[in-house]
Amino acid sequence: MHETFQFLARHGYLVILAWVAAEQGGVPVPALPMLLAAGALSALGKMNLEAAAALAVLGSLTSDVTWYSMGRLRGIRVLKLLCRISLEPDSCVRNTQGVFARYGARSLLVAKFVPGLGAAAAPLAGVVRMPVVRFLFCDAVGAAVWACTYLSIGYLFSDQLEIIAAQGGRLGATFLGLIAAACAAFVAWKYLRRHRFLVELRQARITPEELHAKIEQGDDVLVVDLRHVLSVEADPELIPGAKWIDPDSLDDQVKNLPRDRELVLYCA
Repeated sequence: MHETFQFLARHGYLVILAWVAAEQGGVPVPALPMLLAAGALSALGKMNLEAAAALAVLGSLTSDVTWYSMGRLRGIRVLKLLCRISLEPDSCVRNTQGVFARYGARSLLVAKFVPGLGAAAAPLAGVVRMPVVRFLFCDAVGAAVWACTYLSIGYLFSDQLEIIAAQGGRLGATFLGLIAAACAAFVAWKYLRRHRFLVELRQARITPEELHAKIEQGDDVLVVDLRHVLSVEADPELIPGAKWIDPDSLDDQVKNLPRDRELVLYCA
C-alpha cells in the first residue's frame, strides 16, 4: 500500500483512469488498492476526490462499453472466453447467467462488488441485447457507486491506511511474501477442487463422436439440453432430438424423464 501511495502521488489522475480501465478490461491488476490510496490522498489534500471518482467511472465505462459491444457482436463466446481465465471456469458461465437472468439490468448496479460478475456482466448485457441507453445508465450508476464506496473508505480511514502502509513498508519482503503465500494457497485450493471435479466428471463423460455414433446406430438415447435460457436465446440450435430443460426447473422436471432410456446431458 505504501508503494501504491507513492506511485499514485507521483503519476497523478491518469493512473486511476488507466488502472481501472485495465482491471475492467480483464487484466489481473486489482483497482481496489488504487482507489483506497486515492481516497486517502484526497483526505491529505494531495488529490481531488471528485476528479478521482469521475476518472474511475470513465475508465470503467471505457472497458465495459467495449465488452458490451463484443457481446453484441460475438455472442455467448465472449463470456466463455472471459470465464476460461477465471478460477472457476466450469461454473463461471452458469453462475453469471443465473445472477443476470434473476436481476437483469439491476445486476449492473452491484456487479463490480461481486467477484466474477464484474467482468462478465457487461458482455452478457451485450449478448442479451440490452438497450444501449439502459446499459449505459445502469453501468454508469454501478461504476459510480463502486468507485465512490472505495474512495470514501480510503478518505475516511486515511490515518489507518497510512499506519498499515508504514507497517507494511517496515516488514518489506516478509509482508509481501505472506500476501503472496496466501494468494498461492487460495489458488492451489481452487485448482485442487476443480481437479477433483473434473476427475469425477470424466468417469461419466461421453464424447460428441460417441454420442453421434449412438444416434446413427439407432440406440435409444435421450439427449437433455441443460443450457441456461440465456445460452439458448443466444444460440437456439439444439442437437437433433434433444429435449431442453431449464436447469432452474430440473428438480420438478426430473420425474418426467424416462427411466428405461439412456440419458445424455449437456450444458454450456
